[in-house]
Amino acid sequence: MQETEKKKKLKNNIEMNSTQKKPDSLKNTNESVSPARENRAPIKPDEESAFPIVGIGASAGGLEALEKFFINMPHDSGIAFVIIMHFDPAAKSVMADILKRYTKMEVFQVEDGMKVEPNHVYIIPPNRDMAIFHRTLHLYEPVVSKGIRHPIDFFFRSLADDQKENAVCIILSGTGTEGTLGLKAIKGEGGMVMVQSMESATYDGMPRSAIATGLVDYILLPEKMPEQLVSYVNQFYAREITKPERIVTEQIVNYLQKIIILIRTQTGVDFSAYKQSTLIRRIDRRMSLHQIKNISDYVRYLQENKPEIQILHKEFLIGVTSFFRDLEAFRDLKEKIVPEILKDKSLDQPVRIWVPGCSTGEEAYSIAIVLKEYMDEVKSNFHVQIFATDVDRDAVETGRLGVYPSNITVDVSPERLNRFFIKNPDTYSIKKEIREMVIFAPQNAISDPSFLMLDLISCRNLLIYLVPESQRKLLLLFHYSLNPGGYLFLGSSETVGEFTELYSVVDKKWKIYERIGERAHLPLIAEHAPIAPWVGIPKVGEIKAGINIGMKIEKMLLDTYTPPCAIINEKGDVLYIHGRTGKYLEPATGNFRSSIIDMARDGLRTELNIAIHRVVTQKKDVIFKNLNVKTNGAYQTIDLTVKPIKESTMQGLIMVTFEDVPSAKPSRPVKSTYRSKQAKEHIAELENELKSTKENLQATIEELQTSNEELKSANEELVTLNAEHQAKIEEQSKTVSDLNNVLASTEIATLFLDNDLRIKGYTPATTKVINLIKTDIGRPVGDIVSNLEYEDLQRDAKEVLDTLVLKEKELRDKKGSWYLMRILPYRTIDNTIDGAVITFIDITERKRAEQMEKDARVYAESIVDTVQESLLILDKDLRVISANPSFYSTFQVSPMEAENKFIYDIGNRQWEIPRLRELLEEILPKNSHFKNFEVDHVFPGIGRKVMSLNARRIYQEGVGTERILLVIEDITEHKQAAH
Repeated sequence: MQETEKKKKLKNNIEMNSTQKKPDSLKNTNESVSPARENRAPIKPDEESAFPIVGIGASAGGLEALEKFFINMPHDSGIAFVIIMHFDPAAKSVMADILKRYTKMEVFQVEDGMKVEPNHVYIIPPNRDMAIFHRTLHLYEPVVSKGIRHPIDFFFRSLADDQKENAVCIILSGTGTEGTLGLKAIKGEGGMVMVQSMESATYDGMPRSAIATGLVDYILLPEKMPEQLVSYVNQFYAREITKPERIVTEQIVNYLQKIIILIRTQTGVDFSAYKQSTLIRRIDRRMSLHQIKNISDYVRYLQENKPEIQILHKEFLIGVTSFFRDLEAFRDLKEKIVPEILKDKSLDQPVRIWVPGCSTGEEAYSIAIVLKEYMDEVKSNFHVQIFATDVDRDAVETGRLGVYPSNITVDVSPERLNRFFIKNPDTYSIKKEIREMVIFAPQNAISDPSFLMLDLISCRNLLIYLVPESQRKLLLLFHYSLNPGGYLFLGSSETVGEFTELYSVVDKKWKIYERIGERAHLPLIAEHAPIAPWVGIPKVGEIKAGINIGMKIEKMLLDTYTPPCAIINEKGDVLYIHGRTGKYLEPATGNFRSSIIDMARDGLRTELNIAIHRVVTQKKDVIFKNLNVKTNGAYQTIDLTVKPIKESTMQGLIMVTFEDVPSAKPSRPVKSTYRSKQAKEHIAELENELKSTKENLQATIEELQTSNEELKSANEELVTLNAEHQAKIEEQSKTVSDLNNVLASTEIATLFLDNDLRIKGYTPATTKVINLIKTDIGRPVGDIVSNLEYEDLQRDAKEVLDTLVLKEKELRDKKGSWYLMRILPYRTIDNTIDGAVITFIDITERKRAEQMEKDARVYAESIVDTVQESLLILDKDLRVISANPSFYSTFQVSPMEAENKFIYDIGNRQWEIPRLRELLEEILPKNSHFKNFEVDHVFPGIGRKVMSLNARRIYQEGVGTERILLVIEDITEHKQAAH
C-alpha cells in the first residue's frame, strides 16, 4: 500500500446533543471553558462533514458479537462502520446478508473504490486486504499466505492515518493478537478504542491482547457498546473542532499548567515542552470519555481521582511505533549509512547509537537487526552499544524484556523472524544476540544529560510533538553529541529546520542527515525547567505566543532604575538590549551570532563567561568590580553584574548590567615622553604574556565546561548501564527464586552437569541419592560417591551429550529405594547444549505396588490353577481373555483355540446357547449375575456333559475395566447318580 498523505483539516462537524449528564460534582455554572471546542448550531452531514468511522475487527466467535452489537445500534447515529473479519479465502461470504437481519442500516460487501458514508455498514470481502484513503475503501490482493495475514491491523493503521481523531476501533471475539498493533496506531492519533469483555467472548485471544496494552478506553459486552459509542460521539462532536491555539485564553493556559503540574507531581514527567495542540487534543478526548464539558471541571476531576492522572500521563506519552517503520528508510540506513559508520572503525572501537523516545523498543531493535545483518554480510563483528531511552518507564521495561505480540509478522519478514526472534505460543521474543546490543533506561532527552561520541542518533517522530524551542534545543544537543560525520535519523515529517549549517542532507526523502562543522554550543539545561505556556525562550526578534517578552522586560526595567543592560537566556543568546551598550558589546565579525560572549569587548569576555556559568549553576547574583574594558583604544572601568530574573513569566532569563565607575583621572592612558627602549620592550612583553594568559584561561574555561558536560554524559551512561544491569539482576533473581521454589516443592532430585561432566548445581533432594555438599560444585561427577547400585552414571551422561538422546533407567539404592533416572541434554534459551540434566524420581512406592500386584497375580494364578472347576474370563464383548488348565483339559481345546475368540465360536460352537447368551449379555449393563444355569450338551470327542454355569461381573478398581467371570462345574456324574 502506498504511503498515505496527511488528511486536510476538517471543516465542519456533526452536531449531536449529548444524552449523558455529567456527575453533579463536576457541574460549574460559572464557567463554560472548553480547551478545543465551543457550541454551535446543528449541521447536517454532507460531503465535507466530519463523522466518525468505526473499524470493527473480529475473528472466531465474532458473528454472535456482531449480531448483539447491531441489534442495539441505532440506524441513524451518523456513524459509519467497516467490518474486518477472517473469512475463508476460497469461500463466498454471506456476512452482508446475515447482518441485514439485525440493522436497518444499508450493509455492503466492499467493492474497490467504494466511498464511506454515515449510517452504512461495509464488510471486507474474502481473500482481500483493505485500506481507507480520504474516506474511500481500497482493496488489495494479499501479499502473504493466509496463515500469517493480519487484515485487521492493516486496516486499523490506514484508518488511523486517514481519520486521525475521528477513528474508532472495536475489537471483538477472536484468537491470537490481531488488532493490537492497529489500536496502538489509532490511540496515537487520538482515536477511541472499545474491546469486548473477555468473559463474554467465545474466544478471548484478541480481546486479551488488546486489554493488555493498557490503551483501551472501554471494555464492554457487545450489546452495551452501542450506547457508550453514541454517548462518546455525541460528546466528541457536540462542538466544532478548531485549531486549539486560536482560542486559547489565559484562563485555558492556567488550567493546562495546573494539569501539567498535577502530572509532574505524581509521575515526575514534565510535559511543558510539548506542543499546546497535542496536549489539548489528548485532554479533550479524556473529557469526552468522562462526559465532562469544562476543563475546570476536569482539573477538579483529576484532583479527586488520582488514577486518572496516570491515565492522562499515558495518553500524553502514546507514540506510534513498530518494527522497521518505513521499511525503505531502514533499507537506506543499511545500504548507505551503516557502511559509512563502520568503514573507519577498528574492532576495538564501539559503535555508539542513541534512540531517544524509544517507546517500547521496536525502533532500537530494528536498528540492531540492520547492523547485525550488515556485519554478518561483511564478516565483521563490531561491539555495538545502542542506548534506548524514554520517559515512559513502563515502555522502557517492555523494550527491555523484548517480547512482542505475534502480529509483528505484519512488519517483520519471515526471514528476520526466523533469524532474530524466538517463536512462543502467542508472542515473539528477541534473541539474546540482538537484545544484548540494546541498553534500555528511563531518560528525559530534553533535561537529562546526553550521550556523547555517538555515530548515529535515531529520533523519529519525537520532535513533531515538541514546541519549536525544545526542537532547537534537541537539534543542538544532537549535534553536540554526535561524532564528526555522525548521522541523525529523523521521522518522515521532521527536518533540522534552521540548522542547515550544522547538518547536511544525506537522504532527503527519509530525513537522514550528517553532522557537519564544529561542535555546536551545548544548550545549558536548568535543573528544574520552568513550566511555561508551551513555548520556550525565543530567538532574537521572536515574540512568545500570547506574551510580548519585550514589553514585559521593558516594564520590569522601567519600574526600577537600571543601567545599560542585556537580557540573555541560559545559553548566552541576547534577547533584549536596554540602553547604550556599545562601549561594552559589539557584533562579532563574520556571520551574525547572538551570543553575548562573542559580542563582549576585550577585558570583559572572560569574567562574563564565568559569571553566566555561575548564575546558571548556582542561581545567584555574580558581581565583578573595576573591570577595565577596552573601547576604541581607550579603557573604561566598569562594574559587571549578572543575575537571574526571578519573575515567574520570565524564569530562565538572565540580566547582564554594565555600570561605569567614575574616575578622576583621564580614562586614556598617558603616554610617557621619556620611556626607555628597554622599558617599552618589557611592557610589550608583559602585555603579550597577559593576552596569552587570558586566551589560555578562556580556552581552559571552555575545556572545563566541555569536560563537565562530558562527565555528566559519562555519568548518565553509567546510570543507564547500572539501571539496565540492576533490572536484569532483579529479573534473574526472581527467576532463580521461582525455579528454586519449584524444584524444592517437587522434591525431585535434579543434578546439573556442564559439558565436561562437572557439577554445576543440584536440588536439595539430590543429597538423598548422591552424597553431595556445596564444595562439590565444580568437581567431576565421576568423583562423587553415590548411594545407587549403579556404576555407569558418568558413561551414560557422556553418551547423552554425544547423541543428544534421552536415556532412562530404573535404579535401586543401597537402602532398597528405587528411582527412575532420566538424563537429558541441558538446552539454553538460544537452543545451545550446555551440559546435561539428570533427574531421579522416587518410584519406590510404585515398585512396591508392582511387586504386590505381581505377588497377588501369582497367588491368584496358583489358586486358579488348582481349582477343579473350569474358569473363563470374558471381556465386555464376550471374548475369552484367559482360562484355567481345568477348562482346557475338560473341553480338550488349546489356549490358541480359545483366547481372543467369542465364547460362542469355541470348538464347534457348542456354547451357542440362546439363553446363555442372553444371560451373559445382561451381566455388564445390569450389573447382574446368574447361578446354577445347567447346560446339557454332547461335546465332540468328549461325549455328553451336564454343566452348571455361574457368572458375575468383575471390576478392576483404578483400571476401569469391566469383565465377566464364568465358572463351569461338571455335574454329569451327580446327575447320573440322581437318576
